Amino acid sequence: MKKSCLILALAAVMMASCKNTASNEAAENKASNPVVETILARTSVRSYTDQKISDEDMNTILRAAMSAPSGVNLQPWHFIVLTDTSKYDEIFKDNKNLPMFKRAAALVVTCADTTWARGEGENRTVGPNPMWRDDLGAATENLVLAATSLGIGSVWTACYPFKERYLPVKEALGLPPQVLPYEVVALGYPDSENTPKDKWKPERIHHERW
Repeated sequence: MKKSCLILALAAVMMASCKNTASNEAAENKASNPVVETILARTSVRSYTDQKISDEDMNTILRAAMSAPSGVNLQPWHFIVLTDTSKYDEIFKDNKNLPMFKRAAALVVTCADTTWARGEGENRTVGPNPMWRDDLGAATENLVLAATSLGIGSVWTACYPFKERYLPVKEALGLPPQVLPYEVVALGYPDSENTPKDKWKPERIHHERW
């Protein structure tokens, strides 16, 4: 009887150990997920080396940006890549980020067509797109995450809706009337180690209701 109880106890311990091991392995596998790792590693980088960004890497970053979800699949985004710092004084006058922009390897101005169009000729209809800011936010997030995955630092700076920021950009870059510059993302290889902030706050999570 005692022997049977001992065997059962040992079996229970082994099963619990196996469950803990499986649970730990599952947690480790999730932690080593490259997508999750990239998301958790992203941080705002404002100081860069002189290293340039290759055309291949820039295209990868922009392809990722264009892979974002889009309401009614309107895909309102356009991207202007800037590297000629001699023009920045005109484009970003009165923008406090100008000194940082000049140190970056490249800037990407994320722009939005704020309208939608359907049909051709007499049947063509045009109206406002109320979802463009959601779409551009998703595209910009994809952009900075792709940069992070390639070892390129980035910082997302606001342009719209601040008139003193977006109007000079709109004029200097020759944007059409219905297109607005949404964000300016600075890109470059970090010149020092940057530690991401831990923003995990379990108290912000609600189940079923507030």
